[in-house]
Amino acid sequence: MVGSAIVRRLQALDYANILTAGRDTLNLLDQAAVQAYFRVNKIDQAYLAAAKVGGIHANNAYPAEFIYENLVIEANVVHAAHVSGVQKLLFLGSSCIYPKHAAQAARGVAPAGAGLGGPHRPGRRPARRVPLVCR
Repeated sequence: MVGSAIVRRLQALDYANILTAGRDTLNLLDQAAVQAYFRVNKIDQAYLAAAKVGGIHANNAYPAEFIYENLVIEANVVHAAHVSGVQKLLFLGSSCIYPKHAAQAARGVAPAGAGLGGPHRPGRRPARRVPLVCR
């Protein structure tokens, strides 16, 4: 999905040493493991496209669990990137976090106050892995 598309694009741009870490390789909920992964692999660019995902039913049934785990994943990766000296970090979010009828920005920047009110749209299935790049 998104992570795979990022990897394909980086390969097309002739990036070397592209590392990916799936759930079986790295538990993004484990702060020490995430920091160790960044330190050991000497990451200098990180593309965060990982999230706990589910369908509409799971998102509606367990909203607190989804937001908690996603916040922990994001905090762990962003902090590990910071303390290990990552030069570039791309953090991706889903359009599902915005209300269904939120104003859409034409140039990728939402107008002030956009997306802060109204019901959220049903969940989608974002990427489940974090492509990490070393050069």
